[in-house]
Amino acid sequence: MASPRTTYHHGNLRSALIDEAWELARTSAPEKVTVREVARRAGVSHNAAYRHFADRQELMSSIADRALATLAEMMRDRIATVSTDQDPASIARDRFRETARAYASFAIDEPHLFQVAFHAEFSRPGVSPDVSERRGGPYAILHSVLDEMVEVGEIPPERRSDAEMVCWASVHGFAELCIKGPLRLLPEDERDNIFERLLVTLLHGLKAPIA
Repeated sequence: MASPRTTYHHGNLRSALIDEAWELARTSAPEKVTVREVARRAGVSHNAAYRHFADRQELMSSIADRALATLAEMMRDRIATVSTDQDPASIARDRFRETARAYASFAIDEPHLFQVAFHAEFSRPGVSPDVSERRGGPYAILHSVLDEMVEVGEIPPERRSDAEMVCWASVHGFAELCIKGPLRLLPEDERDNIFERLLVTLLHGLKAPIA
């Protein structure tokens, strides 16, 4: 009997290739993920793989989409842990914190997937729709959390403009320093303390009135 890895039903091969690429991308630098290597791991010819992906960029965009979807799910899961048995302002602040914590955790736990997810070559519009721009994606979740903070009075309306970019850049920068910069050398508890101070600074800055 033929191996299940080499006998795909019609329509299953694309999914199998993405699964193989996902596992490879989790443990390798992006440049190591190629259509030929993914096809080899799936037990099919590279010509068969190219019937499902026009090129490597299309394959990597599929991985970026899945990584962003995974991050969004982590954000929603963390937000769901926030107790609603408190005042609305506290709920909004905690949801913001958990959104940021999910982002940093994903980056530190899955550094290679994080790199693919936010690589401009793989996630730019026009190659494959960026999950972060879809309803329910990471960016949309952050947008919703910040809107809630405005509604409960935690952010002055005049500070709401571009607040996503400010928060995203801050947390992303922290994540990069943990993955590839000097923060990777710190003990986990020290790194966590720095991150909590970052969140306090962000919340204070977002709440401060514009002079």
